[in-house]
Amino acid sequence: MIACAAAGIVVTCRSYFESDEARNKRAELNREKELRRLADRISFYGRKVHERYPSGDVVVSVHDLAQQLRKHPDTVATALKILLGEQRAQQAALNGYWKLNV
Repeated sequence: MIACAAAGIVVTCRSYFESDEARNKRAELNREKELRRLADRISFYGRKVHERYPSGDVVVSVHDLAQQLRKHPDTVATALKILLGEQRAQQAALNGYWKLNV
């Protein structure tokens, strides 16, 4: 029990004495990890939809996808741009829609 309390104190002190630069770097790494996980979730969602409807393309709206995944539309759009860079998605002809390459 004392070891747990000591570990808690160490973590608290470390975050308190951490520099702004290190704090910002850690926050940016966490944001990148979250975007990567969201991009993977979007890709998984596209594969599941394609399994259900194999004859057509998977086209999603940013706003509908954000509502489905309970994320902000700007965050979903950023994750889709990550998939665009990996050629796992492309922008559809309609504004706000994306085609997922499954």
